[in-house]
Amino acid sequence: MQGLLPVFEETVLPHLDAAYNLARWLTRDEQDAEDVVQEAFLRALRHFRTFKGGDAKPWLLAIVRNTFYTWRKHNRFPLEEAALEEDKHPLADDGADPETLLLRETDRQLLRNALRQLPKEFLEVIVLREFEELSYKQIAEVAQIPSGTVMSRLARARKRLFHVLAATTECACAGRPDTDSKATCP
Repeated sequence: MQGLLPVFEETVLPHLDAAYNLARWLTRDEQDAEDVVQEAFLRALRHFRTFKGGDAKPWLLAIVRNTFYTWRKHNRFPLEEAALEEDKHPLADDGADPETLLLRETDRQLLRNALRQLPKEFLEVIVLREFEELSYKQIAEVAQIPSGTVMSRLARARKRLFHVLAATTECACAGRPDTDSKATCP
């Protein structure tokens, strides 16, 4: 195993951020995500001999995903949703004016809230496709589902996101004198 450690580090460690990102979206908690990623990396190291080469990112993300589902079975956690790290420390664009920065952060928060409303099977394919930029084939490997199911889940997830965001936007505009929206909030 000692001889494999440098190869493991070179092959797998560059994908640590992607692993943490997926775990954070799935667990919705920073500390739980760290626990899942730590366990996933231990599993990856233990089973590194089974890695057949190629792109290690989908291989590692599949381990993270499976580790999360195993962790969830053993750690029934409350459905409370902790704030993500970006919520606490938003990235600022020094070139933008304060109003633009506020609008961007508002948009980010609306998207985060909409994503949190997705069922796990939709959330994971959206995160893998849009944030981690995996191909449909790679997502199918990670999620252990057919490519057609990946495409179907992505389409359904995007449609649901659209409806949640549209409802949120309508709700936010309802009753404002500067808009002509007739929408009412639920």
